[in-house]
Amino acid sequence: MSPRAIIREALRALFRNKMRSTLTVLGITIGIGAVICVVAIGQAGSQQVQEQLNNLGDNYIWIEAGARAPSGIRTGSHGTKTLMQSDVEAIVKQVPLIKLASANVDSRVQIIYGNKNWNTGYRGVAPEWFQIKRWSLSMGAPFTRTDVDRAADVCVIGETVRQELFEAEDAIGKVIRVKNLPCQVMGVLVARGQTAFGQDQDDTIILPYTTAQKKLKGNPWLDDIVCSAISAEAVNPAIQQITGLLRERHHIRPGQPDDFNVRRPDELIQTRLEAANTFSALLIAIACVSLLVGGIGIMNVMLVSVTERTREIGVRMSIGATDGDVAKQFLGEAVMLSLFGGLLGVLFGIAGSFVVGRTLQWPMEIPPQAIGIAALFAVAVGIFFGFYPARKASKLDPIEALRYE
Repeated sequence: MSPRAIIREALRALFRNKMRSTLTVLGITIGIGAVICVVAIGQAGSQQVQEQLNNLGDNYIWIEAGARAPSGIRTGSHGTKTLMQSDVEAIVKQVPLIKLASANVDSRVQIIYGNKNWNTGYRGVAPEWFQIKRWSLSMGAPFTRTDVDRAADVCVIGETVRQELFEAEDAIGKVIRVKNLPCQVMGVLVARGQTAFGQDQDDTIILPYTTAQKKLKGNPWLDDIVCSAISAEAVNPAIQQITGLLRERHHIRPGQPDDFNVRRPDELIQTRLEAANTFSALLIAIACVSLLVGGIGIMNVMLVSVTERTREIGVRMSIGATDGDVAKQFLGEAVMLSLFGGLLGVLFGIAGSFVVGRTLQWPMEIPPQAIGIAALFAVAVGIFFGFYPARKASKLDPIEALRYE
């Protein structure tokens, strides 16, 4: 039989039993759709986690003032006076694995512009902070080392603060009141959105750390020091060197707890990424089980079809159809069932992915290879589960088949 004749006969047989064919196709549709949807959601989730990892900073190391109790609870930095700017300078000079470091002073503050006011978090930092955090500006420019040296009344604001205070008005060059301090807006940070924990990263204002220390907080110590290692592999050795250096500088004796703690936040996000990948693999495995069930459904339907059409098979063989022709006919029907299911599954998978993406507000992309693999898998399911019924049909004895009632 020619391929066209096989397809024609397969379609005719399938449309002869519409309800049974539809229910059989449904199993493959659900399996293929689930695979595509899970792959798309898993990839989107991984991209979100990867973006958070990138937003953390360039080989980011975070030194907090205040020790951690054995339970892991932070004792608090705002009352701890041991971290100083001299520690930042010592880290840059004496730890060769660190390429950038910045002081950090933070708290919350009320800011006012005209008749609008907004409560936000401020962060006093050095100019290197923008490089460490890989955070560029959408407009304007960051403050400079000169601004830090003279404790200039300047700031850079986040996108949320810009919208709340200025709306459509140009923010660059405008003067806002930070607490009681008039501050000129020099730039606006590129919007980053929310963190994985729902915190708005754009609801912030960035100032020179000297301005924050002298004019907002009124104290000389730091809340944190943020650093950038020369490479990802250098992060852990750098942490060890920083710990040893700060213990020496703070005159901490052996056996005494640190009055600071050093962390690498990327480890938490890497763990989340690995967990997300594991969960995606588990969901794909479950979706593949549904494909297996769909394949078993195809085999069951084809075996029933062989039994119902035994006499038809006998007639075909009696007028010259070979074993191969009969096998191709039934195998063609099985493949057509799985192809229809695969096509519908691809459509449902794409639609479901975009619905989930819109609900979660994730940019959803369907990997082309996932669609291709799903289609090939559908054909493979049809061939694998259709082979036995097709072979059984081809091995029927024509005389016995003609006698079958």
